[in-house]
Amino acid sequence: MRRIILASGSPRRRELLAQTGLEFEVIPGEVDEEAVVQALLKKKETDDICLNYPAAVVSALSASKAEAVAAQIPEGIVIGSDTVVWDNEIMGKPMDRADAYRMLRQLQGKRHSVFTGVTVLVREKSEMEKHTFFCETKVEVYPMTEEETERYLDTGEAMDKAGAYGIQGKFGLWVKGIEGDYNSVVGLPLSALWQVLKAYI
Repeated sequence: MRRIILASGSPRRRELLAQTGLEFEVIPGEVDEEAVVQALLKKKETDDICLNYPAAVVSALSASKAEAVAAQIPEGIVIGSDTVVWDNEIMGKPMDRADAYRMLRQLQGKRHSVFTGVTVLVREKSEMEKHTFFCETKVEVYPMTEEETERYLDTGEAMDKAGAYGIQGKFGLWVKGIEGDYNSVVGLPLSALWQVLKAYI
């Protein structure tokens, strides 16, 4: 059985990967995310793969995280992942409550996209196979009053999540519907990941 490592400290991704029944370790992939994004911005106007900018961002970040961990081990399977909310701008984790409030007010009452990128690196000594893919899921949010927005922020749930909300938590009260993979919005498109993993386990 190959060693399996999840290159993410997210408890939500850990819970999702555990559903496979596989034994795995957690070693968060430490990368300079801003540097990765800035490198993509330089390529954006000339590189066709960057035409879908949010997909390019999550794909590059998931790969960077997986590569950071894979460099530390002689062999094994490393899984990196990254999620952003997209509504004409990339929304990662909010910087503070005011930023979270801004995001929620922008998302309420309409539909936006959630992009999750995944990279699976299979390392065997000097050889490495790399699989990177992304999933896009549409999420529609009911209108929220300012009072409802403030009340949701009071839960503390928003601060460590892309787009300032957790679809699996209290924010579910305002989710009108989704089109795509629910697990991808939580943080890991499990079924798509399994299609890659099953070839190596």
